[in-house]
Amino acid sequence: MKTGVIGLGAMGEPMARNLHRTGYLEAVWNRTAEKSHQLGNELDVTVAADPAALALACDLVILSVSADADVLDVIDALLPGLAAGKVVLDTSTISSEAARQAAARLQPAGAHFLDAPVSGGMEGARKGTLAMMVGGEAAVLNRVAPVLDAITGRVELMGPVGAGQATKAVNQIMAAGINQAVSEALAFAAALELP
Repeated sequence: MKTGVIGLGAMGEPMARNLHRTGYLEAVWNRTAEKSHQLGNELDVTVAADPAALALACDLVILSVSADADVLDVIDALLPGLAAGKVVLDTSTISSEAARQAAARLQPAGAHFLDAPVSGGMEGARKGTLAMMVGGEAAVLNRVAPVLDAITGRVELMGPVGAGQATKAVNQIMAAGINQAVSEALAFAAALELP
């Protein structure tokens, strides 16, 4: 399955490298063109002129950008290159509502959308062991699953579009709560003058 990556930052670049290593990476694009050209030249993969050109060349487009508005802007830019059956999988952390908006914008083209935020940080992205929480159709996820094996250690379908982002929000709250509890416990230990 020909796969393109849009967004070559701290998470997107290592995901692209793992996709290249396994033979899936077809093209890359980044808002900062220099990053695209640097990675494209290093890996000898196509640097798309724009998101639509990347979508035209790929069956699966993986997004790794920073915010709701950015994801929706990229979705709009992809539309001229999308066709029925193509899949856009967003690994960004955005709102569930933005994920549903993205899916709705792709629907007239017949393209599918999976919201698939990840957990595991830059180390997980580098090692290809990310945990992915997915919202979308099971049949679409099953179709792209072999590609996701290159970047994940675990993939869980959580429900319809938006459910992946909702699960990521729950995960973030749990992580923040654990961090706060550990910090309080260490402060209490220091107050008790424990080594």
